[in-house]
Amino acid sequence: MINVTRFNDSQFVINSDLIQTMEETPDTVITLTTGTKYVVKESCQELVDRIVEYKRRVYSGVLNTKDK
Repeated sequence: MINVTRFNDSQFVINSDLIQTMEETPDTVITLTTGTKYVVKESCQELVDRIVEYKRRVYSGVLNTKDK
C-alpha cells in the first residue's frame, strides 16, 4: 500500500499489487488491473520508489518473522 495525492491535494492509499500501468501524459495516470484509473501528482519514479520501499518493508518483516 502506498500513499498518493490527487490534484486537489487529497491523499489516499492504493494497493500497489493492483497497479497494471503507470504513465506520465504529462500527468501521472495509474491504471489498476480492475480498469480503474487515477490521476495523481507524483511522478512515475516517485511511485516506483514508494513501491520498492513498501515491498522492502513487507519482505523484511516476513523474513524477520520466520527467523523467530
